[in-house]
Amino acid sequence: MPEGAPNVAAREDIRITDMAPIVRGTQGPRGSAELINRRWGWPGPKGKPVYNFRSEGRDFSSHRCLILADGFYEFTDPIEPKQKRLDKWLFTMADHRWFCIAGIWRESPAGEAFTMLTMDAGPDVAPYHHRQIIPLTRDQWADWLDPTVPARQVLRWLPQHSLPVTQVYGTPPAQGTLVL
Repeated sequence: MPEGAPNVAAREDIRITDMAPIVRGTQGPRGSAELINRRWGWPGPKGKPVYNFRSEGRDFSSHRCLILADGFYEFTDPIEPKQKRLDKWLFTMADHRWFCIAGIWRESPAGEAFTMLTMDAGPDVAPYHHRQIIPLTRDQWADWLDPTVPARQVLRWLPQHSLPVTQVYGTPPAQGTLVL
């Protein structure tokens, strides 16, 4: 913990450009890592923050990190036509109070920053969105931080029913209705 003892206070949400805790590998034996706080999203070419990054076809042979989370959100068009706000869905990981999301970090004009990796949606997320972030189970963490382990061996869908979902905002769909 190069920046001192961690104080990872519980937060309702972490928003793009907020500081948030990540774990990144360090020199030393396999599994050596440091817990630090960094900015979520670096400035993109047009100024908008890069907060998600496609993983398909990429190697990620350096700058890998784990993003600490207890859930993530997806948003869908509202079921109620008069509702202007998107419906909000919270995904958590079954049997885990918290987990990590695969990410990468880099230097940027805003300082070191991280982004979440994405892939085509797996079975739990596909009814809500066509893409998803990549949650990692605990047995995947050391592999993700080890740049000698090919990314394609780590970045994959979790088995169906691994990511329970709860509606946070919006009108619940009618029983048996599939939300797209």
